Amino acid sequence: MNNEKYPSRLLQEAVDAIGTLPGVGRRSALKLALHLLRQPVENVRHFTSSIDRLRNEVKYCSVCRMISDGDLCGICADSKRDHKTICVVESVQDVMSIEKTRQYTGVYHVLGGIISPIDGTGPSDLTIDELVSRIASLVAEFPPDEIEVIFALSGDVEGETTEFYIYRKIAPYGIRVSALARGLGFGDDIDYADELTLGRSIVNRQVFKP
Repeated sequence: MNNEKYPSRLLQEAVDAIGTLPGVGRRSALKLALHLLRQPVENVRHFTSSIDRLRNEVKYCSVCRMISDGDLCGICADSKRDHKTICVVESVQDVMSIEKTRQYTGVYHVLGGIISPIDGTGPSDLTIDELVSRIASLVAEFPPDEIEVIFALSGDVEGETTEFYIYRKIAPYGIRVSALARGLGFGDDIDYADELTLGRSIVNRQVFKP
């Protein structure tokens, strides 16, 4: 229970709200709340409006589940991308990290997490069925050996479990399945890898071995 005294109930409510953000403790939350209080009203109004619009108006790409302003994200709508190569990632942040490397020209599929029984996340909570449907559609249009799925998940137990589960689902289609070269340490998140290491991991990807 928080016993800290605040001169204003409104200040305390703001601190409580800001403090729910990941990695923000109460001291940092108080500092940020006081900073906002010192800003011009228009600046704060723009800030809160942007957050409100993000939460209420942002969309997810109907194909890959990347954040988008429209039905299709910019990557899926780009005819110059290789739509027969799908990089499977856990989150939107992972897409952004890989794009920074400029080493990948295919498209993505955002799972929205990884299988984690401890956290109560199962296959049905992820977009695995949508991925399988995408692959089925591609196989109906192109030879299987022209289609590739790249696993770009974390190298911990949960990530490997997710890769194995998906592999079993897509193996019957006879497509190529690969994984990032393990330049990343065991359990490393894609988001924390430096661009050079991540770029090399993509270029030097290896055949997935379940």
